[in-house]
Amino acid sequence: MLDFLQQSLNGFATGCIYGLVALGFVLIYKASEIVNFAQGDMLMLGAFVGWTALDVLGFGYWPGLLFTILACAAIGFLLDRQVMRPIIGQPQFAGIMLTIGLAFTIRGGVIMIWGPEERSFHTPFSNKTTAFGSLAVDDVSLSIVAGTLVLCAVLFIFFRRSRLGVAMQAASQNQLAAYLMAIPVKTVNSLVWGLSAGVAAAAGMLLAPSLLVDTNLWIVVLKGFGAAILGGFGSIPGAVVGGMIIGVSEQLVGVYLDPESKGIAAYVILLAVLLVWPQGLFGGAERKRV
Repeated sequence: MLDFLQQSLNGFATGCIYGLVALGFVLIYKASEIVNFAQGDMLMLGAFVGWTALDVLGFGYWPGLLFTILACAAIGFLLDRQVMRPIIGQPQFAGIMLTIGLAFTIRGGVIMIWGPEERSFHTPFSNKTTAFGSLAVDDVSLSIVAGTLVLCAVLFIFFRRSRLGVAMQAASQNQLAAYLMAIPVKTVNSLVWGLSAGVAAAAGMLLAPSLLVDTNLWIVVLKGFGAAILGGFGSIPGAVVGGMIIGVSEQLVGVYLDPESKGIAAYVILLAVLLVWPQGLFGGAERKRV
């Protein structure tokens, strides 16, 4: 039982990262109905910007984390304003292809600027463990869980209590009605892209101490996309819960069944759930009047 709890917690921490990536998918999809396949590359970019802030610019961890989130949020804001906005009104396929192109562009830009070498940076949680009775937990894993919970709480308060958050929700539900109510829909969409990029950057900073700062970090987008679908594409709580389910399940499968099956466990669970709940765990059928 102790080993089961240990492995479950490790999977839970990994699932939190998947959930944050899925959260970025959901935020942009709700605002513009575009599936942003560059989300994983924004996470990877966040890890490199974080390394630069800590090891090159000499920031402390917390100022470096804030700097990384703000810098990547600004990049996300500009990507929507300068790259995505011209395709408004075009078929969804155009948006998908453009975000795939953005993903390759970001990846290539990171390699040109920083090179393909792996890097690492020290955090206040590195090489430390915390004991809960007989259970020893890596502090890096605890930081991932705590960071995810804090981000979710901040986003919940932001969307429920702030005028901008309410405006974002209104624009995501009906852009025409929001526009008629004097909400600047285009600016709100750009802010959503910035918010999504900031969440991805935070996930990159949390994940990098475990997997190093590497250009292959973008691949986490595959699990994040699965988590978004599992939770119900368009559901913010579903994105986080879906990520946690995938993280825990693949960890347990890799330890107790077959390590080689760890990579496909998430997709087997995804297919099984969708056979029973086609809209995902927290999704609902959407109807539009045409």
